Amino acid sequence: MLIFEPDRFMIFLKTNSQNSDFQSLVKLLDAELKIRDGAEHDFYHQFNQIDHLNHVIVAYSNDIPVACGAFKPFDSDSVEVKRMYVPTEFRNKGIASALLKELEIWAGELGYTACVLETGTNQPEAIHMYGKNNYTRIPNYGQYEGKEMSVCFKKLLSIPSN
Repeated sequence: MLIFEPDRFMIFLKTNSQNSDFQSLVKLLDAELKIRDGAEHDFYHQFNQIDHLNHVIVAYSNDIPVACGAFKPFDSDSVEVKRMYVPTEFRNKGIASALLKELEIWAGELGYTACVLETGTNQPEAIHMYGKNNYTRIPNYGQYEGKEMSVCFKKLLSIPSN
């Protein structure tokens, strides 16, 4: 029996939002969120445009794109994690956590010291995954203040010692 080990069988490609595999995965993400978010989808969708994301990672297994994620500057010290997605058939294999770690490393290499993000109450798997990866729930920020479906998180990045 072959056991999937993300660190062993995955390639993480650093790219930007012009990557066609990223765009394809985001279309799947948006279709899923439209169902999960229902009437609130249009509100959230406006904050998830991908036109100008310069820090995108697409994860591949056997040349198949199996996950994506991105970040953008949030403030001078933090990035906001965006567009995290793993298609259904690849979930529960540790891929999202491995991808998140790669995003955190990249943000740290660029000098950022924290990651923030927003997910929704209709994505309990995401809430669980972020908690498992040491993200702490914070008050909803910015456009998500007062939105009952939003759940915001923050994680301080460990600074590598030289």
